[in-house]
Amino acid sequence: MSKNAPSAHPAGSSLLPSARRRALLRAGSLVLLLGHQHLARGASILAVRIWPAQDYSRVTIESDRQLVARQFFVATPPRLAVDIEGIDLSPSLRELVAKVQPDDPNIAGIRVGQNAPGVVRLVIDLKQAALPQVFSLPPVAAYQHRLVFDLYPEQAPDPLEALIAERLRDASAPPRPTLVAAAPSAGADPLEELIARHSNASAAEPGPGLALPLPAAPPAPPTLPPAPPPRPASPARATDRLIIIALDPGHGGEDPGAIGPGGTREKDVVLRVAHRLRDRINATSIGGNPMRAFLTRDGDYFVPLATRVDKARRVQADLFISIHADAFTNPAARGASVFALSESGASSSAARWLANKENQADLIGGVNLGARQDRHVQRVLLDMSTTAQINDSLKLGSVLLGEIGGMARLHKPRVEQAGFAVLKAPDIPSVLVETAFISNPEEEAKLRSAAYQEQLADALMRGITRYFAKNPPLARSRTV
Repeated sequence: MSKNAPSAHPAGSSLLPSARRRALLRAGSLVLLLGHQHLARGASILAVRIWPAQDYSRVTIESDRQLVARQFFVATPPRLAVDIEGIDLSPSLRELVAKVQPDDPNIAGIRVGQNAPGVVRLVIDLKQAALPQVFSLPPVAAYQHRLVFDLYPEQAPDPLEALIAERLRDASAPPRPTLVAAAPSAGADPLEELIARHSNASAAEPGPGLALPLPAAPPAPPTLPPAPPPRPASPARATDRLIIIALDPGHGGEDPGAIGPGGTREKDVVLRVAHRLRDRINATSIGGNPMRAFLTRDGDYFVPLATRVDKARRVQADLFISIHADAFTNPAARGASVFALSESGASSSAARWLANKENQADLIGGVNLGARQDRHVQRVLLDMSTTAQINDSLKLGSVLLGEIGGMARLHKPRVEQAGFAVLKAPDIPSVLVETAFISNPEEEAKLRSAAYQEQLADALMRGITRYFAKNPPLARSRTV
């Protein structure tokens, strides 16, 4: 082993005996088998990137030829060691060391060195136990060959935890404005029950870190029974249910989405619009029921299409709104659009073209097609859409389009339909909003404007409340 190569073993330890090393590889390693006929002798590293997120952290190595990697995972302390064959250590690879951010939830650091002639060893030190995936991606769009390391935490974060935490923080805050809308039909919500129990437990705590039961009150004298004081209602318990809106900022991470003539990236604009809309949703109640926004991505990282739908279903969202910024080969195209799913084909050739383009996000962003979970999710979502879901989606799309039309130009005066993969949640009204044509220089400038983003968020919020005024959210038993 070269003296410059990082070791995958604890500092100060000797090399593992060959038998133990072979056993370790058999028991805990996943080998990326690409075939020696594709060995990238003399490959050039074009770029290295790191995308940190709570969901997972991704490391990408882009090269002009396909790379061959052999990797193994060591559990204690957790780290992933990868031997990349057919290349020599280069300044580009060394850049990975400095690209690790201190607040990366998963990666503690990266070490890189020349392990042997033509073999570079990469060691990724992790902050927690992980389930790493290593795979390669063929050239697509602006990318050449990519070697990808996806580092998923062994204990995946629960998407309901953040919503519950936000609701508990608001328990002692002043009441939010209540909009006039029909209240949902009666019914217990286990999520609200859980929140109420947490709230009551927090109120009984005598100090940080303590959760002592309150002493039982002595019985009242029988001759003078006190009048029972009014029992204050817990804000979390005073509601029938929590109304959850899933916001889906398109693209992210390796997938920038459309890029305007001035260099504006779709993934950045739609995330800012989603953040503004989230603030409005979280500050609103409908019929006395608090609303919460759940973002399928809350930063610059890639989320596969099926995973976006699966996230919304896991939190049992009441609505799903995917936010995008359109692009076309002709820069004169302009105007906002709203789309719903179609079971029988696209409503226009333009809608079909757009759906095909959006459905290619997984190819650009980079999905590990060998992952069993991804295959399962894609299979489950394949043909699950229902007529009822599409009808509700058209109602939602119609009110959103009407509100957007009050502040911006529309590309089409009606809701269009096509086979968007991200709209295939069978039990959630789902729409895709194209906020404007980012390929149009004038509309690109508007999309970059904070004032225009605020107007868009206001319009979408008005559309959501109008939809619920006519279509009250049903009582629902949430699985917690």
